[in-house]
Amino acid sequence: MRYVAEVELPRDQVEVFDYLARFSSAAEWDPGVAEAKDRTSGPVGLGSEFDLVAVFLGNKVPLTYRIVEFQRPDRVVLLAETGTVRSLDTITFRPGSAGHTLVKYDAILDFKGVAKLLSPVLGMAFNKVGDRAAAGLAASLPPAAGSE
Repeated sequence: MRYVAEVELPRDQVEVFDYLARFSSAAEWDPGVAEAKDRTSGPVGLGSEFDLVAVFLGNKVPLTYRIVEFQRPDRVVLLAETGTVRSLDTITFRPGSAGHTLVKYDAILDFKGVAKLLSPVLGMAFNKVGDRAAAGLAASLPPAAGSE
């Protein structure tokens, strides 16, 4: 199943990229993430990992995301895989109007095993989770001081 959303954020593209590429920031903007932390230290880049605990249908799901593509400041791709799910999140960035940044979030979630049989039902829940995350992202970065 797939979820795609586009959000315009009132910040510079490099700033938005750096914020979202450090995927532990998801705890700040995604209400479906109960906790998140950096798994690797140092600058964020190809191979950086992040431990997240997602809440899906009332269950806490631990996921380790790894950056598998890193093209600062245009694109970052993150992959998490467990025995029951594979999540591939592609986030692209492009200039918007008046110094804003357009962010496209494209998430592909593939269930495995028995969970795959429930994909149609889980898909509806996944879309609701995605909508809440997109709204949280839009609210997470107010205009920078001195702008607007």
